Amino acid sequence: MIELQQAAKQYDLGGGAKVQALKGVDVRIDRGEFITVMGPSGSGKSTLLHILGILDNVDQGTYLLEDIDLDTLGDRALSRIRNQYFGFIFQSFNLLNELNALENVMFPLMNAGVRGPERRERAMALLDTVGLAERMYHYPTMLSGGEQQRVAIARALANDPTFILADEPTGNLPSDQGAEILGFLDKLNADGVTVIMVTHDDKLGQRGNRHIRLRDGEIESDTGRNG
Repeated sequence: MIELQQAAKQYDLGGGAKVQALKGVDVRIDRGEFITVMGPSGSGKSTLLHILGILDNVDQGTYLLEDIDLDTLGDRALSRIRNQYFGFIFQSFNLLNELNALENVMFPLMNAGVRGPERRERAMALLDTVGLAERMYHYPTMLSGGEQQRVAIARALANDPTFILADEPTGNLPSDQGAEILGFLDKLNADGVTVIMVTHDDKLGQRGNRHIRLRDGEIESDTGRNG
């Protein structure tokens, strides 16, 4: 379970200019949900996702993860929790071009201290799961956009996360490849993984069982809330 209480975030744009990205947001996320986060550009969607994934921190408010107050933890503990609980899928894939597909999936396992033979075996199994067993030694530049995103999904699953955070995961893909990626997210959710997906596309935003809409850093609507 994740709970944000009165979460606020402000960015300094330089020259004295500031933007309030989030304004006192309250949100609770339970295990097993598939949540889409929508809203116009600048509404705070990506900021909310980055805070949920401990890629950024709140300026004000409280973040509880499984009833642990993250404000009480140092950087090393936060990094460990991020690696343990969260898998990330980004619009731009964020693969390391100097590593092949297998090495990209092994990377978070190495950071988690998983031994070489075990991390190789797990990475190979994950690439097989996303249909890329025959492409595991290919580098990102040798893969299509859809294949790169499938590698990114395998990498996101490497440490068996509780939450998958996806920021416009189909934004750079043709519609057929995008549909394939969404199918993977549906399957992950059906298997019990909590999925939180940011999208600007209202049609995609109707996927899942809960839909949060942001505007000007505030929650405008939250429909389908469990409980």
